[in-house]
Amino acid sequence: MSDSQNVLVLINPNAGIASSLESVITAIGDHWDRPGVHLMFQLSRDIEDGQAKTRRALRDQVDTIIVVGGDGMINSIGSELVGSDIALGVIPTGSGNGFARHFDIPLRPEAAAAALAGADRLRIDVGRANGRPFFVTCSMAWDAAIVRTFEKSPVRGILPYVFAAVYEYFEYERQPFDAVLDGKEGYAFKDPLIFTVANLTQYGGQARIAPHACPDDGLLELIVVERKEAPLVLANLTRLFNGTIDRLSQVRTMQFSAMKVVREKAAPIQMDGELVDSEADVTVDILPQSLTVLVPRRKGRKDPVLSEKAGRA
Repeated sequence: MSDSQNVLVLINPNAGIASSLESVITAIGDHWDRPGVHLMFQLSRDIEDGQAKTRRALRDQVDTIIVVGGDGMINSIGSELVGSDIALGVIPTGSGNGFARHFDIPLRPEAAAAALAGADRLRIDVGRANGRPFFVTCSMAWDAAIVRTFEKSPVRGILPYVFAAVYEYFEYERQPFDAVLDGKEGYAFKDPLIFTVANLTQYGGQARIAPHACPDDGLLELIVVERKEAPLVLANLTRLFNGTIDRLSQVRTMQFSAMKVVREKAAPIQMDGELVDSEADVTVDILPQSLTVLVPRRKGRKDPVLSEKAGRA
């Protein structure tokens, strides 16, 4: 860290840490409360409260904001930081933690606090759907409807997510999609079950839907699976977790920087794990390297982000 720094820690007290809030604060203090660092702790009581405190931090020239929460909170706070020089750090306490898992941020708060204290500041791309930012994934078909059922579950984790997926497999109201990618027409999908745009590699929970997604290449990845192909993909579900799902011929992956999606009916879309109301047409684009994030350093690796491009070779 620099010799003089203002650091704001925003904590979501409802993100699975209520019983250990004191230990999280202690862990952050142990690694960040140093000479020359002005460390502040605040609670983010809801989305509006967290965003208001972030905007105030922008006016007060805070250098770093550390979010203690899940992908939804990262989205709401990070959206306010797009285009600024304030670095976003993440202590993951959510259920999926797709953002943290992509950047190898430890899932234990104590280890995450230590890793971020010596992290690099890196600029990453930001996706947008109808003008609203997302950092991890945005989904528009069955893969979005799952969130609707999952949000009703009193517990979090992989098992309730699987139950939600099974339920929505039968309840999801199918419809065709037409897409224009970077001005090129002719992308017609009769009955897409999965229609996900990825900026990072995974939904969360190690479910890597876009194993080679690179967060700073100025491109997003569209992953599509038609319903008729779904049984073969589901039979190879382990590939979603071992990083080889894209090797299946039934899984189509396309890169783009701007996309227009036309659906027959308006339906909610999933953005960083949250369900968002959307009109039928969805415009997706990218803001290249417009968010600064803290990423743990890895031994023998000069640039933690750029090296991920090697995965495409």
